[in-house]
Amino acid sequence: MDLAQRAKIVDSIHDTLNDFVGQRLKVRANMGRSKIVESEGVLTQVHPQLFIMELDRKRGRTARQSYQYVDVLTGMVELSQNGEPLFAPFVEEITEETESLGLEGMLDEERVLA
Repeated sequence: MDLAQRAKIVDSIHDTLNDFVGQRLKVRANMGRSKIVESEGVLTQVHPQLFIMELDRKRGRTARQSYQYVDVLTGMVELSQNGEPLFAPFVEEITEETESLGLEGMLDEERVLA
C-alpha cells in the first residue's frame, strides 16, 4: 500500500467519523507495553488530523481524549458502536500486500522503528 492509498484511507476514516459526531462510541486503544484501555464516550469533534472524544470516567466525570486517524488505520485504536466495529482491520490489507511481495519481515521492522 503506497502513501497515496494510505492518505485516501485516512480521509475516508475522517469522513466516516464526521457522520458520527455527537454519538456514543466505544474505544479500544492499545497504549503499548500490553496495556489496552477500553472506554466509552461521545465523539465531540473531528479535525483534519485527529478526533476528540469525551470519555466516561468514574463518578460521572468525563475526560477528553484525542486520537489520530492513523492510529485507526494501523489498528492501535478500534472504534465500535453497539458492539459493531466501525472499521474493518486495515492492517490485514498491509500484511497481505507485504506477504505477496515477500516482505513479511519488513512490516515488523517498521513497527520496531516507529
